[in-house]
Amino acid sequence: MTKNLSQTQKAYLAGFLDGDGSIYVRAKPNPTYRYGFQIAPYIVLFQSQKDKDNFSKVCALIGLGHLRERKDGILEYIVSKKDSIDEFLQIVKPYSILKREQVELMSKILKAKHKVQSKKDFAILIDLIDQFRELNYSKKRKVRTLTP
Repeated sequence: MTKNLSQTQKAYLAGFLDGDGSIYVRAKPNPTYRYGFQIAPYIVLFQSQKDKDNFSKVCALIGLGHLRERKDGILEYIVSKKDSIDEFLQIVKPYSILKREQVELMSKILKAKHKVQSKKDFAILIDLIDQFRELNYSKKRKVRTLTP
């Protein structure tokens, strides 16, 4: 669906992400994963439930995630599948201004995640994830850089 978007629509989505969106990745402790952590990347767009009709149109335009209604009156459109995140990033990358560094870093993280073959590769991935601390407003940090 996103392949048929006009340049104006792509620029609009980038602006929406810049203003009312978030790009982040978590390294969640999970002993069932090879290196003890699940890498969970996300793109989330936010909007008040008061404007659900218009926000639903934006979400349908993207077509890569799912809509969630929070109890606090906020809607979230969540893109969490790797291929969908990658596709969305390619759409907004040329137009993003405020979150350009996050877009580029998330692209690097997705590539690095795909290439993990050893503990050293995983440590490189964790180093990239740690860089989001500097770009986003992270208050909590439970995982520090791993040593290979």
